[in-house]
Amino acid sequence: QVQLVESGGGLVQAGGSLRLSCAASGRRFDTYAMGWFRQGPGKEREFVAAVSQAGRRTLYADSVKGRFTISRDNAKNTVYLQMNSLKPEDTAVYFCASKLGWAVADPYEFWGQGTQVTVSS
Repeated sequence: QVQLVESGGGLVQAGGSLRLSCAASGRRFDTYAMGWFRQGPGKEREFVAAVSQAGRRTLYADSVKGRFTISRDNAKNTVYLQMNSLKPEDTAVYFCASKLGWAVADPYEFWGQGTQVTVSS
């Protein structure tokens, strides 16, 4: 079992930045690939970014490439999402999730409760 707790959300103006954190507890953090997802108002949940167990590989949705950076600190059992040049369309509840495999088809097993990000125009 893995418990995930997100933090760092808030209200920011367009063009601004936020850094989300996701603290993990439970099983060994460095055995899990970590991902960030988001769900905007009236939208389905969508993939944002992922980082491999050791942090050497990353994936990004096209909509956030060049603006968002995912990273992890295995010593602190924490994964981060640095979000720059934020746009109103980035407004969503952001979730972190974990999975044992790195393949895209591997399912995410554990999810946090989410943190709200609101970008004003």
